[in-house]
Amino acid sequence: MIVLILLLLAITAADEYVSYKDYKVYHVKPSTKEHLRVLKSLKNNTNIDFWTPLYNTSIEPVNIMAAPKFQDQFVKILEQQNISYEITVDDVEEVIIEERKELYNAPPRQSGHITFDRYYNYSEIQAYLYELADKKPNLVSLEDYGRSYEKRKLTLVHIPPENDERKPVIFIDAGMHAREWISPAQVLYIIYMLVQEPNNEWIQNIDFIIIPLINPDGYEYTHTTDRMWRKTRSKGKRCYGVDPNRNFDYQWSGLGSEPYECGNVYAGKRPFSEPETLYLSKVIMRYSKRIKLYLSFHSAAACFLYPWSHIPALPKNHRELYGVASKAAMAILNATGTKYTVGTSYNVLGPAAGSSSDWVYAVARVKLAYVVELPEGHDNIFVIFPEDILGVVKETCEGIKVFFKYIKRKYVSEKTKEPIVFGNSIKYASSTTKQVPQNIFVILFNVILWKTQPRTNPIISMVSVRDL
Repeated sequence: MIVLILLLLAITAADEYVSYKDYKVYHVKPSTKEHLRVLKSLKNNTNIDFWTPLYNTSIEPVNIMAAPKFQDQFVKILEQQNISYEITVDDVEEVIIEERKELYNAPPRQSGHITFDRYYNYSEIQAYLYELADKKPNLVSLEDYGRSYEKRKLTLVHIPPENDERKPVIFIDAGMHAREWISPAQVLYIIYMLVQEPNNEWIQNIDFIIIPLINPDGYEYTHTTDRMWRKTRSKGKRCYGVDPNRNFDYQWSGLGSEPYECGNVYAGKRPFSEPETLYLSKVIMRYSKRIKLYLSFHSAAACFLYPWSHIPALPKNHRELYGVASKAAMAILNATGTKYTVGTSYNVLGPAAGSSSDWVYAVARVKLAYVVELPEGHDNIFVIFPEDILGVVKETCEGIKVFFKYIKRKYVSEKTKEPIVFGNSIKYASSTTKQVPQNIFVILFNVILWKTQPRTNPIISMVSVRDL
């Protein structure tokens, strides 16, 4: 009872607390392309919110939250079109209160330690990172690479702390969309996994640059005011915020984004209008020649996605992108039974012009650029409750290790355990340098992949794990 009173006091203390009382979640089961067309026509309706995205080339169930004033009309549309549905959440606010009660009941974090049975706010994440760097200076260093719109520090983690120009870099980020709490938790677990085993093969051979929270303003706003907030918190003429994953300067303001500032996928007044995306782009460009893998964590569609996001065409190294991600998806399937879909962002989930992965691939020229969509919670709920965090982050790491192994195998010499020298030559154990055209390795790799991959229509890049 005391916890509930404290919870209610905390909620009412927020000046503009957004309640989702009587909002319902519908588990909608389209069965035809016409059903998909009808549902897609509702995507810009501000009275509904797609908790899981509509697949672009396959017919899959989708979870949709509807405001009370639109529920009768929404049900009427579904029934008129003979689209099957069921109500899975009768009152979203009850789910949010239950989640907040668990946060209030959680024991305080111990200095220098983190657990994965609760979510942490921005201040707690920052405190943990600084304590980690202070206690393990031989493994971790921090860099404040900019400030958010509301002047919060934007912090990245270097593992290991020294900057070895010879080593490949894996760049990881999370927390781009504020309400996707599981994505910062996932990246914090990756940091935990790396530093708990200081002699592991990853940090001996690879430099990691990790950003647990790209959008701290929006994330903090979900903790205090509006749990379902998605965007940044920059002030517009009528509404707040920009979708950071539509704000990158490649095919900006194209298909899959909105020019209206009140929309959930608003692309902003201009590319990199948000300090969060601008500073992120500068960091990526600083290390772009060494970055060999980019992973950006989101939720909740259970996918490994790669470019392109703005068109259905396939990237030049499609088979490599598909092959590595497919092995990662299979590792997760074998470990826990969770099924991940693999393919291009456009062909799996539809257009999303101005995305980080397209910009990283096309402008920063990182040829392995992925969005990792983590799964949804139990009973088709967008929210993953604290008691389920550990299970999700551990199973995902089974797939992430596949990416790490691939980068180590491709860019680190197995003979000398020293990094490949980037450029037009490769360093061998004898310390002699042999000039080898890089495109020959690319050709050989693609031939091997072509021989080992299932024969699918190359125009359709979305392949479900169940079909592998």
